Amino acid sequence: MDRLAEEIGSRSQANGASPATKAAQRAYETRRTFAIISHPDAGKTTLTEKLLLSGGAIEMAGAVRSKGNGRRAKSDWMDIEKNRGISVTSSVMTFEKDGINFNLLDTPGHSDFSEDTYRTLTAVDSAIMVIDAAKGIEAQTKKLFEICRLRDIPIITFVNKVDREGRDPFELLDEIEAELALSVAPMVWPVGQGGLFKGCYDLVKNDFLFAGLDKTVHYDGGLDDPALQAALGETAYGAFRDTAELAAEGYADFDPAAYRQGHLTPVVFGSALQNFAVDRLMDFIAEHAPEPRPQPSDRGPVDPSEDKVSGFVFKVQANMDPKHRDRVAFVRFCSGHFKRGMKLDHVRSGKALAVSNPIYFVAQERSLTEEAYAGDVIGIPNHGTLQVGDTLTEGEVFRFTGLPAFAPEVLRRVRLIDTMKMKQMSRGLEDLAQEGLVQVFRPTIGSDWIVGVVGPLQLDVLASRIAGEYKADVTFEPVQYNVARWIRSGSEQALKEFIRENTMNVVRDRDGWPVYLCKDEWDLRYIMNRHKDIAFDATREIVGQGVAAK
Repeated sequence: MDRLAEEIGSRSQANGASPATKAAQRAYETRRTFAIISHPDAGKTTLTEKLLLSGGAIEMAGAVRSKGNGRRAKSDWMDIEKNRGISVTSSVMTFEKDGINFNLLDTPGHSDFSEDTYRTLTAVDSAIMVIDAAKGIEAQTKKLFEICRLRDIPIITFVNKVDREGRDPFELLDEIEAELALSVAPMVWPVGQGGLFKGCYDLVKNDFLFAGLDKTVHYDGGLDDPALQAALGETAYGAFRDTAELAAEGYADFDPAAYRQGHLTPVVFGSALQNFAVDRLMDFIAEHAPEPRPQPSDRGPVDPSEDKVSGFVFKVQANMDPKHRDRVAFVRFCSGHFKRGMKLDHVRSGKALAVSNPIYFVAQERSLTEEAYAGDVIGIPNHGTLQVGDTLTEGEVFRFTGLPAFAPEVLRRVRLIDTMKMKQMSRGLEDLAQEGLVQVFRPTIGSDWIVGVVGPLQLDVLASRIAGEYKADVTFEPVQYNVARWIRSGSEQALKEFIRENTMNVVRDRDGWPVYLCKDEWDLRYIMNRHKDIAFDATREIVGQGVAAK
């Protein structure tokens, strides 16, 4: 059992409650489940590595781009990630430090994988937003921030690469305030930049992190301490003190309540590659990031202090271990105290599911876990039983909500190079569709597969994975359709009649839901005006409702 849970349980006996009940109610308070978001190349994966290093989860950080296989980035485990130096799938990493259990979710930065990122953000309670000191707020950063804002996820801002030449720190702070409509509270300030970089100064704790020296010095006198002036030299000290005082006085003080409500972002300047201020970032998450929060469901919010176990599947990953053709469902627990071997109700199927081999991760590496609390993320190996959006409970019937599927923006017909590999291709498409990498559609007439993606890079990943994991080579051809919408109606007869009249344009997704395909937005508006009784949806809620009627 969790060490903190044991302590709480022993202290609670005097209050009349059983130790197990009190432990389950309080152990979740030691959980910090957070994601890292950024525009590509801002340093997100490097920061992930250094947080793992700081937390003791790994002994040596890899590089996003390095020679050979010895020091690859830990969170980028797919071949295409290693070869291209990008993250194309979310990774989950669990580690413990100083009594706090961290669940870190590394998300893809590329906009083509925004749907995977969105679903991952449904499973976290806070996020770190990484900004390149030379580029500031970039397009994908802003999009991901808006997703966090929709879900009221508190944001910590890490301004990365301050050891290189970059923009003025005040300019970056003002841009964050203006572009994201957030108050900013500088916490760690750079001392010089680029060639004049000397380290980072903690404005709250009055600690100086020296560049080039693996040491941190505390100054009781703060910015006025003569020892600090002596350490920096008169010229560097004068410039630093002026800017640090302005940063401290000219922007908001850190307010924990405003941060947790999403109105204020603490800002830490540092360098992930050189390991500057990463420990301070970790300390901040432990001290101020929210513990597990209530999760939305169709019966109302589910509080983490509830006794009964509940959780939802936010991601499915196929073939993490190619030798075993395995499928792992990532489950975020929302309440209760889960123990290995428990039988949980699989709400979608109505059947009991024995969880005998729950695992936790450091990227691709895995270990068995004996228990989990609200806020924890574990993997459940299965053979297709669990899908994204599924709810697991301890004897209750409800569904967690808030996991959407988005209408694809790019549609392509799949062509198989070797027709003898049809079975392998079909399995690969179905597996990767369940994983959420792509959406797969089957026409009402004909046997061609049509895939839908957010961006073209997903097609490269799809072809690479089908070739590597299923030994089938595929190519993609354009189709006459560019727009896809799920269709529904309050009248079952009206929906059947519409599908009959538009047989060539209606396909079925992997769950059997009807999807209308058309050439462009003009065609969509035309058909919508003609059929007022049909709803054309750009998103669909994934709540594990089962397969639609054919």
